[in-house]
Amino acid sequence: MRQVFSLISVVLLAGSSFAAPRTHTVVMGAWRTVEVRADSGDKREIKVRELIIDGQAREYITGSPHEVTGRIFVVRRAYRINDALPEETRKPLQWIWRLGGWISVDRQTGHVAQLNLPAFDGETSETSWYRDYAAYCGASDDGSKTYMVVSQIGRRKPVLRKEFAGPACAAPRWERTPSRVTFVAAGEKASFIVHEHSADLQPDTVEEESQQ
Repeated sequence: MRQVFSLISVVLLAGSSFAAPRTHTVVMGAWRTVEVRADSGDKREIKVRELIIDGQAREYITGSPHEVTGRIFVVRRAYRINDALPEETRKPLQWIWRLGGWISVDRQTGHVAQLNLPAFDGETSETSWYRDYAAYCGASDDGSKTYMVVSQIGRRKPVLRKEFAGPACAAPRWERTPSRVTFVAAGEKASFIVHEHSADLQPDTVEEESQQ
């Protein structure tokens, strides 16, 4: 009898190990317009919507998602924060909208993760994605320095981090074959060939810009 029960247990365990993995539902809600307020006091309107996973709202997101692989996409996060001062605790909460960083979403597991984008500035950085690379102009923590940055998902150290003199720049432009990204910062154009873990400056790009 013990042998029979043992055999049944083995069969049940074997069957459970081959059970189909749980599927997750990832959808995006309807758009609505909100007002974003920066630390400088500047205000502007953006459109946000809910990121809903398995029927529960997980985050607010804005802009178009970028498909990295068949199961993973990235999208920019927006959030509400309480702007009430300590002496205003008895008043209704004063929620304001802010722009956050980028998050990755895994459709298979339903996992949401905050991406590490070095020197990313939530108020000024305009990001352009290609494959698993993000290109943008970032800033130091104190805002005294600005950088051209290319960051790769899963790597803490950026592929490119080059300082330049000037304010933030518009979203860089990507090209393929070879993988190349072009920044227009401080009135100058700089292009870089992006390799697996590095980026090389094309010296002629700055010269071409100065001749025009």
